[in-house]
Amino acid sequence: MHFPGKFTDQLVADNLQQVSLSFLVDDLVVRRGGAAANIAFALGVLGRRPVLVGAVGEDFADYRSWLERNGVDCGGVHVSEYAHTARFVCTTDQAFNQIASFYAGAMSEARNIELAPVLAERDVDLVLISPNDPKAMLRHADECRHRGYRFASDPSQQLARLSGEEVRRMVEGADYLFTNHYEWGLLLQKTGWSEDDVRSVVGVRVTTLGADGAEVVERDGQRLEVPAVPEVARADPTGVGDGFRAGFLAAVESGLSLERAAQLGSLIAVHVLEVTGTQEWTLDHGRARKRFAETYGEDAAAEVTAALPLG
Repeated sequence: MHFPGKFTDQLVADNLQQVSLSFLVDDLVVRRGGAAANIAFALGVLGRRPVLVGAVGEDFADYRSWLERNGVDCGGVHVSEYAHTARFVCTTDQAFNQIASFYAGAMSEARNIELAPVLAERDVDLVLISPNDPKAMLRHADECRHRGYRFASDPSQQLARLSGEEVRRMVEGADYLFTNHYEWGLLLQKTGWSEDDVRSVVGVRVTTLGADGAEVVERDGQRLEVPAVPEVARADPTGVGDGFRAGFLAAVESGLSLERAAQLGSLIAVHVLEVTGTQEWTLDHGRARKRFAETYGEDAAAEVTAALPLG
């Protein structure tokens, strides 16, 4: 939903202990979403073959068809007999601030999913653990460590729910750690870790910085800052981080460098930003290559398009 004003203008500084607000919105749009599905969709668009793992309700049938048409393997999705698919209800104001509620629904059953039977039938290079039922996230991180699966930790929105001990358990041993700038600070606060502590337990830290691009830090401390692809328009920030993760991982899986990965992540992120909805964007190959080259140079564009369908 969209609120044609600013949330901050409605808050009374001296009366925040009892907030009772109702916002008259001027638009309502129902879109497909969910972090894992957003990332899987984008990976499919980029020519990968992602395997989606999660728990949904019986209302997932149409969504399943959409994802499968876009290259997503939904064989790892559990269908609940009791609950609806999770719902994220979000209102965005004219300053792009957001107030949201999340209904977990069938998502809570994801904690019952074992990865091994799903991965045994597929050639999987990396497990990405994105925001999900907290117990599922912890179970899957534990299973990855126990079975030796390479994994990326993406706690994102669930950082607020996880304790410091649980965050440490989510992160330790990950090949990649994804957060935005605010979440990075929250992760350090909750865990009590320093930046050096994090480097000692993860392979690569990737921190998105909004319009300022992204920061990539390797275990040896080597730091890379990648600027964002300039936006043509700003329609909706929801799902932009998911787009970045998909672009980054598609590039890594294709053998490209971390710099090219962050650049491709930024390109996909801006595609998501410029439309309303997390899976409403399309990839015009010629235009995408041109934008990439204009931002990062012709040599970088040639390197990426040789590995991925952008040219």
